[in-house]
Amino acid sequence: MSCGEPHETDCSEVLDHLYEFLDSEMPEVDRDKFKQHFQECSPCLEKYGLEQAVKKLVKRCCGHDDVPTDLRSKVMGRIELIRSGQSVPEHDVTASPASPQES
Repeated sequence: MSCGEPHETDCSEVLDHLYEFLDSEMPEVDRDKFKQHFQECSPCLEKYGLEQAVKKLVKRCCGHDDVPTDLRSKVMGRIELIRSGQSVPEHDVTASPASPQES
């Protein structure tokens, strides 16, 4: 997605890190670059607004459910693998191993 105009921060970079922006999980200097981009780029601003609305809806509908501790630790472990650049198995690492009878 792009408006076709050149920007200091490329549209693909903004969209790749949109959830980090929404969750305030990026340095303030990067947040400022994104805010500037949204002022200049209406397609990215529209995408931001849509994702923000979806995030609020999910929080309202599902925000009261507790995440099982083991699931949280498995997901966090997978995130750490991705961040460290290690290969991540394509199978669902959060699923319990199949018993011999299921194979």
